[in-house]
Amino acid sequence: MLKLNAKELRTTISSEDQKNNLKKNPIYIICDNILDTYNVGSIFRLADAVAAEKVFLCGITETPPNTRIKKASINTTEWVEWEYAETTIFAIQNLKSKIKNLQVVAVEQDARSVPFNKADYAFPIALIVSNETTGAEKEVLDATDIIVEMPMFGVNKSLNVMVSLGIVLYQVIQKL
Repeated sequence: MLKLNAKELRTTISSEDQKNNLKKNPIYIICDNILDTYNVGSIFRLADAVAAEKVFLCGITETPPNTRIKKASINTTEWVEWEYAETTIFAIQNLKSKIKNLQVVAVEQDARSVPFNKADYAFPIALIVSNETTGAEKEVLDATDIIVEMPMFGVNKSLNVMVSLGIVLYQVIQKL
Protein backbone atom coordinates (compact mmCIF):
# COMPACT_ATOMS: atom_id res chain seq x y z
CA MET A 1 0.00 0.00 0.00
CA LEU A 2 1.33 3.41 -0.98
CA LYS A 3 1.71 5.89 1.92
CA LEU A 4 1.57 9.57 1.02
CA ASN A 5 2.17 12.67 3.10
CA ALA A 6 -0.24 15.64 3.16
CA LYS A 7 1.52 17.49 0.33
CA GLU A 8 1.62 14.39 -1.89
CA LEU A 9 -2.10 13.78 -1.24
CA ARG A 10 -2.93 17.22 -2.63
CA THR A 11 -0.68 17.16 -5.69
CA THR A 12 -2.59 18.10 -8.80
CA ILE A 13 -2.04 17.54 -12.48
CA SER A 14 0.58 19.93 -13.73
CA SER A 15 -0.13 19.95 -17.47
CA GLU A 16 -2.90 19.70 -20.03
CA ASP A 17 -1.10 16.65 -21.51
CA GLN A 18 -1.38 14.82 -18.20
CA LYS A 19 -5.08 15.66 -18.05
CA ASN A 20 -5.70 14.46 -21.61
CA ASN A 21 -3.79 11.20 -21.07
CA LEU A 22 -5.68 10.07 -17.98
CA LYS A 23 -7.32 6.69 -18.54
CA LYS A 24 -11.05 7.00 -17.86
CA ASN A 25 -13.53 4.34 -16.85
CA PRO A 26 -17.00 4.21 -18.48
CA ILE A 27 -18.64 5.71 -15.40
CA TYR A 28 -20.83 8.81 -15.40
CA ILE A 29 -22.05 10.51 -12.24
CA ILE A 30 -25.25 12.54 -12.29
CA CYS A 31 -25.88 14.98 -9.42
CA ASP A 32 -29.63 15.52 -9.28
CA ASN A 33 -30.33 18.84 -7.51
CA ILE A 34 -27.63 18.37 -4.84
CA LEU A 35 -27.85 21.22 -2.32
CA ASP A 36 -24.60 20.99 -0.37
CA THR A 37 -21.55 22.34 -2.21
CA TYR A 38 -19.27 20.25 0.02
CA ASN A 39 -21.09 17.16 -1.26
CA VAL A 40 -20.53 18.35 -4.83
CA GLY A 41 -16.81 18.87 -4.19
CA SER A 42 -16.51 15.47 -2.54
CA ILE A 43 -18.28 13.87 -5.50
CA PHE A 44 -15.60 15.35 -7.77
CA ARG A 45 -12.98 13.66 -5.56
CA LEU A 46 -14.85 10.36 -5.86
CA ALA A 47 -15.11 10.80 -9.63
CA ASP A 48 -11.36 11.28 -9.77
CA ALA A 49 -10.72 8.30 -7.48
CA VAL A 50 -12.58 5.93 -9.81
CA ALA A 51 -11.45 7.73 -12.99
CA ALA A 52 -15.04 8.47 -13.99
CA GLU A 53 -15.59 9.75 -17.50
CA LYS A 54 -17.74 12.73 -16.52
CA VAL A 55 -19.85 14.37 -13.81
CA PHE A 56 -23.18 15.98 -14.65
CA LEU A 57 -24.40 18.77 -12.37
CA CYS A 58 -28.15 19.15 -12.80
CA GLY A 59 -30.85 21.60 -11.81
CA ILE A 60 -30.06 23.60 -8.68
CA THR A 61 -26.72 21.86 -8.12
CA GLU A 62 -24.04 24.54 -7.79
CA THR A 63 -21.28 24.46 -10.42
CA PRO A 64 -17.60 25.42 -10.38
CA PRO A 65 -16.09 27.86 -9.90
CA ASN A 66 -17.26 27.90 -6.30
CA THR A 67 -14.92 28.23 -3.33
CA ARG A 68 -16.66 25.54 -1.25
CA ILE A 69 -16.67 23.08 -4.17
CA LYS A 70 -13.01 23.88 -4.85
CA LYS A 71 -12.05 23.33 -1.20
CA ALA A 72 -13.89 20.01 -0.89
CA SER A 73 -12.75 18.79 -4.31
CA ILE A 74 -9.08 19.61 -3.68
CA ASN A 75 -9.00 21.04 -7.22
CA THR A 76 -10.25 17.86 -8.91
CA THR A 77 -12.74 20.09 -10.75
CA GLU A 78 -9.72 21.11 -12.84
CA TRP A 79 -9.31 17.67 -14.48
CA VAL A 80 -12.53 15.75 -13.87
CA GLU A 81 -14.74 16.49 -16.86
CA TRP A 82 -18.11 17.96 -15.94
CA GLU A 83 -21.14 19.45 -17.59
CA TYR A 84 -24.19 21.34 -16.41
CA ALA A 85 -27.67 20.13 -17.43
CA GLU A 86 -30.83 22.07 -16.69
CA THR A 87 -32.63 18.88 -15.62
CA THR A 88 -31.59 15.40 -14.63
CA ILE A 89 -33.97 13.94 -17.21
CA PHE A 90 -32.19 15.92 -19.93
CA ALA A 91 -28.80 14.61 -18.72
CA ILE A 92 -30.08 11.01 -18.76
CA GLN A 93 -31.63 11.37 -22.23
CA ASN A 94 -28.52 13.09 -23.58
CA LEU A 95 -26.23 10.35 -22.27
CA LYS A 96 -28.50 7.56 -23.54
CA SER A 97 -28.57 9.13 -27.01
CA LYS A 98 -24.76 9.16 -27.15
CA ILE A 99 -23.76 6.00 -25.29
CA LYS A 100 -24.97 2.62 -26.45
CA ASN A 101 -26.17 0.18 -23.75
CA LEU A 102 -25.79 2.71 -20.94
CA GLN A 103 -27.07 1.35 -17.64
CA VAL A 104 -28.67 4.09 -15.51
CA VAL A 105 -28.67 3.45 -11.77
CA ALA A 106 -30.24 5.65 -9.08
CA VAL A 107 -28.87 5.48 -5.56
CA GLU A 108 -32.08 6.13 -3.68
CA GLN A 109 -34.51 4.65 -1.18
CA ASP A 110 -37.60 3.50 -3.01
CA ALA A 111 -40.08 0.61 -2.94
CA ARG A 112 -38.43 -0.65 -6.15
CA SER A 113 -34.85 -0.49 -4.87
CA VAL A 114 -32.59 -3.49 -4.32
CA PRO A 115 -29.60 -3.73 -1.98
CA PHE A 116 -26.58 -2.15 -3.68
CA ASN A 117 -24.51 -5.31 -3.27
CA LYS A 118 -27.15 -7.48 -4.99
CA ALA A 119 -27.44 -5.41 -8.17
CA ASP A 120 -26.03 -6.58 -11.49
CA TYR A 121 -23.97 -3.61 -12.69
CA ALA A 122 -22.85 -3.26 -16.30
CA PHE A 123 -20.65 -0.81 -18.19
CA PRO A 124 -21.04 1.84 -19.39
CA ILE A 125 -22.90 3.03 -16.29
CA ALA A 126 -24.43 6.27 -15.03
CA LEU A 127 -25.02 6.65 -11.29
CA ILE A 128 -27.50 9.21 -10.02
CA VAL A 129 -27.49 10.72 -6.54
CA SER A 130 -30.28 13.11 -5.63
CA ASN A 131 -31.30 15.99 -3.42
CA GLU A 132 -30.33 15.45 0.21
CA THR A 133 -33.74 16.53 1.53
CA THR A 134 -36.34 15.47 -1.00
CA GLY A 135 -34.56 12.66 -2.84
CA ALA A 136 -35.20 11.87 -6.48
CA GLU A 137 -38.42 12.76 -8.23
CA LYS A 138 -40.57 9.91 -9.58
CA GLU A 139 -39.79 10.99 -13.16
CA VAL A 140 -36.06 10.54 -12.52
CA LEU A 141 -36.51 7.13 -10.88
CA ASP A 142 -38.77 6.01 -13.74
CA ALA A 143 -35.97 6.87 -16.20
CA THR A 144 -33.53 4.47 -14.54
CA ASP A 145 -32.78 0.82 -15.21
CA ILE A 146 -32.33 -0.02 -11.55
CA ILE A 147 -32.56 1.66 -8.15
CA VAL A 148 -30.15 0.61 -5.41
CA GLU A 149 -29.87 1.47 -1.74
CA MET A 150 -27.77 0.72 1.31
CA PRO A 151 -29.43 -1.38 4.00
CA MET A 152 -29.83 0.70 7.18
CA PHE A 153 -29.73 -1.05 10.56
CA GLY A 154 -29.60 1.84 13.04
CA VAL A 155 -31.93 4.61 14.07
CA ASN A 156 -30.97 6.88 11.17
CA LYS A 157 -32.62 5.86 7.90
CA SER A 158 -30.30 7.46 5.36
CA LEU A 159 -26.67 8.17 4.49
CA ASN A 160 -25.02 11.25 3.05
CA VAL A 161 -25.24 11.28 -0.78
CA MET A 162 -21.46 11.38 -1.18
CA VAL A 163 -21.00 8.46 1.21
CA SER A 164 -23.73 6.45 -0.53
CA LEU A 165 -22.21 7.18 -3.93
CA GLY A 166 -18.76 6.13 -2.70
CA ILE A 167 -20.05 2.80 -1.42
CA VAL A 168 -21.86 2.06 -4.68
CA LEU A 169 -18.96 3.24 -6.88
CA TYR A 170 -16.55 0.88 -5.21
CA GLN A 171 -19.04 -1.98 -5.60
CA VAL A 172 -19.38 -1.06 -9.29
CA ILE A 173 -15.65 -0.87 -10.04
CA GLN A 174 -15.14 -4.40 -8.81
CA LYS A 175 -16.62 -5.36 -12.22
CA LEU A 176 -13.81 -3.58 -14.13
